Amino acid sequence: MDNENNQSELILLSLQGEDKPGLTNEITKVLAEHNVDILDIGQAVIHNDLSLGILISITDETDDSSSILKDLLFKAYGLGLNIKFRPIPRDDYEEWVTQQGKKRNIVTLMARRLSGRHIAEVTRIIREQGLNIDKISRLTGRRSLQVDNSRVMSVVEFSVRGEPLNSEKLRLDFIEASKNLDIDIAFQADNIFRRNRRLVCFDMDSTLIQTEVIDELARKAGVYEQVSAITASAMRGEIDFKQSFMKRISLLKGLDESVMREIAENLPLTDGVERLFNTLKRYGYKTAILSGGFTYFGNYLKQKLNIDYVFANELEIVDGKLTGKHLGDIVDGAKKAELLRLLAFKEDIHLEQCIAVGDGANDLPMIQEAGLGIAFHAKPKVKATAAHSISQNGLDTILYLIGFRDREINS
Repeated sequence: MDNENNQSELILLSLQGEDKPGLTNEITKVLAEHNVDILDIGQAVIHNDLSLGILISITDETDDSSSILKDLLFKAYGLGLNIKFRPIPRDDYEEWVTQQGKKRNIVTLMARRLSGRHIAEVTRIIREQGLNIDKISRLTGRRSLQVDNSRVMSVVEFSVRGEPLNSEKLRLDFIEASKNLDIDIAFQADNIFRRNRRLVCFDMDSTLIQTEVIDELARKAGVYEQVSAITASAMRGEIDFKQSFMKRISLLKGLDESVMREIAENLPLTDGVERLFNTLKRYGYKTAILSGGFTYFGNYLKQKLNIDYVFANELEIVDGKLTGKHLGDIVDGAKKAELLRLLAFKEDIHLEQCIAVGDGANDLPMIQEAGLGIAFHAKPKVKATAAHSISQNGLDTILYLIGFRDREINS
C-alpha cells in the first residue's frame, strides 16, 4: 500500500428516505465531482423506503472531506433524504476486509405466512452457531391484503458468513424448528455448484404424484390391504425393497392391462409440480424420474411434464394381463444412486450439480449422492437422515432452494 492510500480517510455514508428514480445517481454524481473512490456500496428498498450505504475513501487526490460532506448534505436535503456520516477506523476496515474469504452459507426460510416468531427462531439458531448474517433477501413476491393468500408462499433467504460451531446440531435445530413452526428451513453452502445445478432427479410415487401407483393397482385387483401393508413397511426401510417389490407385484397377477391406462389418466399431481417443471425446462435443466414404481406411469408423466429421462420397473404383460412378474433389473435404492451417477456422467456435470428428491427409504442413496438431496414430505427415517427436507410446502419450493425469485419463475 502506498503512502497516499495510507493517509486516506474512510467515511461510511448512510442515507434513508422515500425511494424515487435517480437518487443513487444524484448522490454518486457528487462523489464523482470530488473524485472520490467507493470501497463498498449497498442498497435496499422496503415499501418505497430506501436505505443506501456507501463507504468512501478520501485521499490527497480528492477534495478535502469538509467540502465533500457539505455538498453531500446539501444534495441529500434537496432530495428529501436523511444522511449520516460515520468515520471508519482503518484497522476496523482491514479487519473487515480479511473476513471476505470466510465460507458463506445460505439459509432459506419457507412458510405460507411469515411471522416474527419464524424470523426470531431462525436467527437465534444462526446466532448460536457463531454465524453472521450479511444479507437478507425476499425471494417471493409481495402479498396482497385484498386477495386469498392461502396458496401464496413467503420465502426469505439469509446470506450468512462463517462456519457453524456444530453442523449436526445446526441441522437438528432447524429440523426441530421446522416441525414446531410448520415451516421449512434449508442450510446450504453458498458455492459455485449451488448456483449451477443442472440435473434434477425425482422419485415418482408420493413425490411427483400424490399416491403409490402399486396401491392403486392393488385396489383394482382387490388386494389393497395386503399390498399397502408391504408398501408402507418397505418405504419405512423395515424390509428389503427387492423382496417387497416381488411380493407386491405377484399379488397383481391377472389384472387387465386396461386398468393401467385408467389409473395413469387420473394420477393426482403433487402441488407445485407443473410450476416446477415449466420453470426447470425454461432455464434448460435436465429432469429425470428414478422410480421403484413402473415405467408405464413414468412414461405417461414424461409426456405430460416434458421429462428427459425415465428409469423404473417394467411389468410383464402377456395377452393383455399382468403376469405378476417383472422384466429386467429392479430399480431399488442402490440402482437409483447408480442411475444418478450415470446421468451426471452422460450430461457431463459434477454430482454437486445434481438434485435428488424423494420420500422413501429407497430414495436415500440418491438423496445422499446428489449435491442437493431433498426429503420431500418424507418418512421420519428419511427426513432425519437427509441434509434437506420439505415438509410444509409444494414441490415448487425446490426453485427457491436453487435461488429463483418469483419474478423468474414460469407460473
